Amino acid sequence: MKKFDLNIEKVLEHWTIPHALREIIANALDESNLTKTEEPIIFKDKEGKWHIKDFGRGLKYEHLTQNENLEKTKNPNKVIGKFGVGLKDALATFDRRKIGIIIKSKFSDITIKKLPKGDFDDVVTLHAIVNNPSEPDMVGTDFIFTDLLEEDIEKAKDFFLLYSGEKVIEETRYGALIENKKNRSRIYVNGICVAEEENLLFSYNITSLTKKLLQSLNRERTNVGRSAYTDRVKSILLECSSQRFAEKLVNDLQRIQTGKSHDELQWVDVQLHACRILSSQEKVMFLTANDLMDGGKYLSYAKDEEMRIITVPDLLASKLENSKDLNGNDFRNLETYAVEWNEKFEFEIVDLGKMNKKEKEIFAYKDTIVGWFPKKSNVVKSIVVSETMRPDDNNGGDALGLWEPANKRIIIKRSQLKNLQSFAGTLVHELVHAYTGTDDNTIQFEIELTEM
Repeated sequence: MKKFDLNIEKVLEHWTIPHALREIIANALDESNLTKTEEPIIFKDKEGKWHIKDFGRGLKYEHLTQNENLEKTKNPNKVIGKFGVGLKDALATFDRRKIGIIIKSKFSDITIKKLPKGDFDDVVTLHAIVNNPSEPDMVGTDFIFTDLLEEDIEKAKDFFLLYSGEKVIEETRYGALIENKKNRSRIYVNGICVAEEENLLFSYNITSLTKKLLQSLNRERTNVGRSAYTDRVKSILLECSSQRFAEKLVNDLQRIQTGKSHDELQWVDVQLHACRILSSQEKVMFLTANDLMDGGKYLSYAKDEEMRIITVPDLLASKLENSKDLNGNDFRNLETYAVEWNEKFEFEIVDLGKMNKKEKEIFAYKDTIVGWFPKKSNVVKSIVVSETMRPDDNNGGDALGLWEPANKRIIIKRSQLKNLQSFAGTLVHELVHAYTGTDDNTIQFEIELTEM
């Protein structure tokens, strides 16, 4: 038997049993990770004792003497435990909370006990008692506990992503995006929870640590401040490219107007990134609140095409105008959709033979009406009737008539043949455009129309 002082200078008195168990599990997971061995097991034996067992190289008593494990220090992005510091803190907590413990490996069996410090009988400190191994052929390390409740084990496991039941949405070089299904958002570092947030849309597992984050992972590794991990959370978001991610973020984006969106949506570049993904994967149109009110017929056309309408803040809308989606295409807004729609639009010209008797009689007045205008040759080549019309940009409904300068053609909507007054009014309106070259909603057009 050998004994030595653990030299624990400061006891973390607020630590609970689950906090101490967290350190044991963390070290077991690290050993599995570093040695590429199978996952640790946590179980209760027939005698009611709980075990946390890994299948690594086996713990040596030297691990209890050092302040920090060199191997772990060299691999901060691969491990979560702090062998030495964390282990001694855990042992002190078990002693204080009256939990029995024995650590078995092929090197030794270790227990803990309070003994006088060196030659000073009046000073009692926590010591490790090292005995020869009872299982010299053992693989790995087995921590065995007595008087431990299952509730404590479950609370300890809840610190870890591995045992949380939470699903990873997407992996990136900075870490993983995790689905938030428990109405709590968590920040994990290499799989261990270091903070909980109230208003994040996702949880995150950071695997690429910044210097600031490393410095913030204090001895207790709990309640790490948001400023320490914000950069990495944002980096993870900007690296994600799955539709599932974009879907959740864009749905949340539409809650901005009501003030109910999550904190990730405070970053405009994250908003933009989500729109890039969504636009490249489905047929979608991005509109501001004003666009929704002014969309008119084009909005109806888009809905008829089962196009997805996404409402975005004005600031994001302005950024979308100067950006491309992941496929290198422009984002579709109300203006670009109108151009797109008009380019593929085709008039359904009504043949004279398919008009009814009343429509034919009214349409026949076209020559009389044209005769009221100055005798100029070749101003209007043809006047036709169409079942369909492009939208009127001024009132949002279908245009009643249209002058096409390139074709020198006037097109009248068929519904205007319901009576002579409607037909004549629309035709005169388009003839003024043709003969004067003036545009709607201008003083010049109003003057010309009045004179005619």
